[in-house]
Order: sequence, then C-alpha cells, then structure tokens
Amino acid sequence: MNTKILLVDDEKDILEFISYNLIKEKYDVITATNGLEALEKLNENPDLIILDVMMPQLDGYETFKKIKENEKYKSIPIIFLTAKNNEKDEIFALNIGAEDFITKPISPQKIIARVKANLRKNELTSNNQNFVQHEFIKIDKEKHLVFINDEEIFFPKKEFELLKLLLENKGKILTRKKILESVWGNEVFVVDRTIDVHIRKIREKLGDYSPYIETIKGIGYKFRESIE
Repeated sequence: MNTKILLVDDEKDILEFISYNLIKEKYDVITATNGLEALEKLNENPDLIILDVMMPQLDGYETFKKIKENEKYKSIPIIFLTAKNNEKDEIFALNIGAEDFITKPISPQKIIARVKANLRKNELTSNNQNFVQHEFIKIDKEKHLVFINDEEIFFPKKEFELLKLLLENKGKILTRKKILESVWGNEVFVVDRTIDVHIRKIREKLGDYSPYIETIKGIGYKFRESIE
C-alpha cells in the first residue's frame, strides 16, 4: 500500500503541480481545496498532510488546530505551505506544532525531500512509541517482550500488562483499584491478593532490581524512578 498524502490548497495550479510530482514518487495523493474539505478527507487516513495557510472558509492554522484536537488524527505530521515568506510566520507555525514550513514558489525537489524527511521522522517516532523503558528494563508493547539488561525474559500476559502499567506510570502511586481495572478489567473472581501474587513473581524476575517496585502500604504499588 502506497503512502497517502493529503494536499490542501485553494489554487488549482498548485494542487496539480504538487500532485504530479508526488505521484511520480509513487505517493497516493488526496486533494482538498479548503480547510473544511480537508477535515472531511481525514477519514481516508493520510500519512502526511501538506496544508496551505491562506484559504477561504477555514484557513490553514484553524484547520491545523481542528486536526490536532482530534485524538484519531493528531499524530499525522503536517507541513505548512504558504506564500508568506517571513520568519515570524515560520516560527509561529513551528511553535504550534507543525513538522515543517515551506514557502512558495515551490521547488518540486524541495517538497519531495521535505515529505520524505518528515515521513522518516514520523516513522521513527511511531516505532519509539512501541517501547517503554527505564534504565535496565525495556518493554516492546507490540510484541509483548521484556528485556532486562538486554536479555529477553518471559512474562505471562498478566505479569506483562502489570509491569507495563507500572513502568508507564513510573514515579506514580497506582492504587489497587486502578491496577485491577487496568489489568484485569471486568474479569470475575479477581481479588487484591491476585495483584500481590503477580507482583511477587515480577520481583523474582527482576532479581537485583526488584526494589524498583515499591509497596505503598494500604494503597498499592509504585515503580520507583531510582533506588538508593
């Protein structure tokens, strides 16, 4: 499946010019001529958005804000495209979270290079989100693997989920209720003692690092930032 680019600009000539060059590079191109149409095209799940700033109905900055407010689409990288060639606008765009800022007139080589660079950067970021780690420990959330000092250690499903929950919230106290809801959900016949048994097994596998999991008496557990 080819990478999808959502291209948004109210100038037909620019849409055709950029689309032609993106298609030459084997990208699938989705086009929109204004911000409202762009928001409708999000359901086609683009991998990257090239967004003009000056547009009727809904300008690029307003469209950007609405995209980032949507949990489903907020991680899509967005490159602003504009005829405004001044540093103030570029700084503003980057400060609100845009990945890049390209000024017109457009060089096809430059826009292709920026698209490729931002797609690579986003892929690396996405890959990093599959992992949670702290000092000696690394968890691959997608493959359900745990590495302690780079050695793979087997954790059954519930132990894995419990350890992941603690590590993702390191430094925070997790109540027993929170742990039960997050790891066991609505499963029946699950009691507090179940958590204690799983914590004990996790500590055994952590070995010398077991003190990282701290018991908060009468409340729950915490994965410590460090141990003395």
